[in-house]
Amino acid sequence: MKAIYLASRSKARKELMRIFGVRFRVVPSRIKERRTRGTRSYRQLVILNALRKAEDVAGKVRNGIVIGADTVMVQDKKIFGKPRNINHARQMLKSISRKPQDVYTGLAVIDAATGEKLTACEKTCVYMDRLTDNDITDYFNKVTPLDKAGSYDIQGKGGVFVRRIDGCFYNVVGLPLRTLYRMLKALGALCVVVAFCAGCVTEYNIATGKEDTFYYSTDKEVQMGKAITKQVEKEYKLAEDPLLQDRVEKVGKKIAAVSDRKEIDYYFYVLEDDEVNAFALPGGFIYVNKGLLEKTENDDELAGVLAHEIGHIVGRHSIKKLQGYQGYTLLRVLLAVTPQTASTGSAADLAFTEILLGYGREDELLADQLGARYSKLAGYDPRGMIDFLEKLQEMNKRKPPRPKSYFKTHPYVPDRIRVVKQELGESLNFTDYINIEQLPHR
Repeated sequence: MKAIYLASRSKARKELMRIFGVRFRVVPSRIKERRTRGTRSYRQLVILNALRKAEDVAGKVRNGIVIGADTVMVQDKKIFGKPRNINHARQMLKSISRKPQDVYTGLAVIDAATGEKLTACEKTCVYMDRLTDNDITDYFNKVTPLDKAGSYDIQGKGGVFVRRIDGCFYNVVGLPLRTLYRMLKALGALCVVVAFCAGCVTEYNIATGKEDTFYYSTDKEVQMGKAITKQVEKEYKLAEDPLLQDRVEKVGKKIAAVSDRKEIDYYFYVLEDDEVNAFALPGGFIYVNKGLLEKTENDDELAGVLAHEIGHIVGRHSIKKLQGYQGYTLLRVLLAVTPQTASTGSAADLAFTEILLGYGREDELLADQLGARYSKLAGYDPRGMIDFLEKLQEMNKRKPPRPKSYFKTHPYVPDRIRVVKQELGESLNFTDYINIEQLPHR
């Protein structure tokens, strides 16, 4: 197993490495950063600084992977690094708030044993609100700017000044994680496993009966769900009918009480939308459209829908989907180390879109299986789920499903009915095997 060394004293970089559970040692480089580029481009300058840092540390260790990084901000061809003092920090922050700035981070990764070297650079454009002297004074009273490039921290209280960014969020923090991951991967799969999986949580998932690996704790999952709910309620209006809300809450809480996941609180909301749809967010947040409620004839059918969505939460299907979505990394650190920023909204919107696109066949069938079980345990007739599925199938024959319809994201109705019947111990007939995929559900 190769050790990982970070050639930086940066608190932000160390925090990013820790959030992902990377086991590393800090070995600061004594190399002085160059801040005049001469004939070099800005990219070449930060890469040179990062490489010199990494080479300095690599010369001190016999083996292992050394990571060097350097970040600068550029505005009107002027380079902004860390401020010399408070007055310089004040001038710097006031200046960069007036116009967009480009943030460059150079990365260098060296295998100390073999001497193999990789370098890269990320560029992000940052747009800030125009700051007054009072804004800056108030900020400096809470945060020291002397250890921060550009005199502010986008991952902390300085994030409230940022209107939007174009590019990698982590780059502004000082360590573009996606680029770093690709570089580590290029140096060997073992290194990647050690670096990016050491902090994963492996736990027994009672829904699947297997050991599952998660990058997120339950607390982070709930935090993520809260962020996405804000995005949902920007796009959809909550229904104002208290009777509908009371009905959904009453049925939903009875099912949640008998589910296999009781360490979280469950929240149920009705949306003022005619589409036949329902969905669950990470951390226990469940939404049901008014259009779906109008199609349910009784609480048994509603219980089947809500129990299905609770099944997704018990199985942590949204978390597994999001952490497996390539390129989906922005939300991880945004929710872990920053206040609500302009970027959080776009990240939450991407997460919401991914959830609406639905889950894989195995996750859907498992949610049906658990849904039938929970409906029965809660005192409802679990055949209500079958009745509602058959109703959806008839609706689909008359009207093609829309992009965000419940039926669109929950395919193979005959297959789903078969799974529910099997859970209930009922005998199967020929129609239960029509349109069933060849891969059996386990």
